[in-house]
Amino acid sequence: MPKPPLTVWPLEGIPEITAGADLVGIISDAAGDTLADGDIVVVTSKIVSKAEGRFVVADDREDAITSETVRVVATRTATTGATTRIVQNRLGMVSAAAGVDASNTPQGTVLLLPVDPDASARTLAHGLRDRLGVLVGVIVSDTLGRAWRDGQTDHAIGAGGVQVFEDLRGGTDAEGRPLVVTMPCVGDELAAAADLVKGKAARLPVAVVRGRADLVGSLDLPGARSIVRPLERDMFRLGADEAYAEGFADGRAAGRDADADAFQSGP
Repeated sequence: MPKPPLTVWPLEGIPEITAGADLVGIISDAAGDTLADGDIVVVTSKIVSKAEGRFVVADDREDAITSETVRVVATRTATTGATTRIVQNRLGMVSAAAGVDASNTPQGTVLLLPVDPDASARTLAHGLRDRLGVLVGVIVSDTLGRAWRDGQTDHAIGAGGVQVFEDLRGGTDAEGRPLVVTMPCVGDELAAAADLVKGKAARLPVAVVRGRADLVGSLDLPGARSIVRPLERDMFRLGADEAYAEGFADGRAAGRDADADAFQSGP
């Protein structure tokens, strides 16, 4: 049976969000009676952070990045002197600058990511379902870079009532061959699709995706935190230069230990 067509559109009329804003009410007013069962509402993390008051007074953005960092993956300094840090933040996400945002914030402040994006998404989904009487899911999205590829795309950092993976393992492809490891991250695909109509400078922070009602379900579904690969399964936990330096240091340490053992054992 063919899948229904996929439709994506932005919600217009979202005002500038301030701390304490009622996002459920604001999104409901902007949506009116346009939402239907199975729709997925994709909300830019910045307005969630603003509503949650995640502003931090920080004249130096680098200090805020340091406070949000739990592990440094790679650091590079450009010829201009600017330094880029790729780090793992407290949410487990690996990204540039730990998700700390200094754009479109009051002077002298930076904006941190939501405390718990999955909880934020579930709260929004519950509120929209209750207020509008429709079974919708919510994705909270943020812009991230990708290993091996230039440019950025939006990814799901929070999910409420939406399956973030589509598990095709055990099925077959169009030629009848078994699918063994196929598990598309539809949470990220939904976030990227929504960003095509939201835009970065158009002040359209919310979009609706229609046509994947099969992904919408219970608010108890695993959130976007389940997308983060555990460190023990991360084959790229360090940048290339950092991995080389670590291996070189380990090799020198092993060599010194071997020399010390040989000296102690004597001829």
